[in-house]
Amino acid sequence: MTIKERKTIRKYKAVDVDKTLIHSLLATASRAATMGNMQLYSVVETRDESMKKALAPLHFNQPMVMGAPVILTFVADFNRFTRWCELSDADAGYDNFLSFTNAMTDTLLFCQNFCTLAEEAGLGTCFLGTTVYNPQGVIDTLKLPRLTFPVATITVGYPDEDPAQPDRLDIADIIREETYQAFSDEAIRKAYEYKESLPENKQFVEINGKKNLAQVFTDCRYTRRDNEAMSQGMVEALRRQGFLK
Repeated sequence: MTIKERKTIRKYKAVDVDKTLIHSLLATASRAATMGNMQLYSVVETRDESMKKALAPLHFNQPMVMGAPVILTFVADFNRFTRWCELSDADAGYDNFLSFTNAMTDTLLFCQNFCTLAEEAGLGTCFLGTTVYNPQGVIDTLKLPRLTFPVATITVGYPDEDPAQPDRLDIADIIREETYQAFSDEAIRKAYEYKESLPENKQFVEINGKKNLAQVFTDCRYTRRDNEAMSQGMVEALRRQGFLK
């Protein structure tokens, strides 16, 4: 599968994925760009059923957590680099929010490289955004030390489905040349016109009793109340992990 053909896979064959393959793909993925060549990430590989059961509720019991042979949790990691500095009598000043954002960026670049490589190798993947919804639970379950933070979870396995590709915005609605040219109201409506026209999205509007697709997002899927509550949980977890004073 090429990146143009990629799609999210949520159902996997009951076939193991060789550890050597996963590790080889991760090694290649580590060629991703990284802040100061510090490689501010780690990845926790989960295969044990009891560990999957412990992680599943943290990801809202989405079935692919138990159904995938491999779960990879990508962790922003300034712990390892800080410890190296301390062992070398170097003053490590990485217990702050900027350092977290640097480590998070490193981690997501590494993660995306892995996903692309895995899909090219015939594997399917699913990105679980729920990792940052319940970070403290993931931290406790995976025993993540100070100055680490989970930022992405990927389910991995051989696909047992062939879903349709989801829609994407037109590239003209993404590229802004030289500076950010503001969208007119008409341009905004046109950008989301195709998404709103899809039968499955029209069905979402109907079954949720909303006037339009935007209200499905704001009132049902990603609500202000949930966003604010989970933001607070993330801030508290960042503080416990040493990235905020």
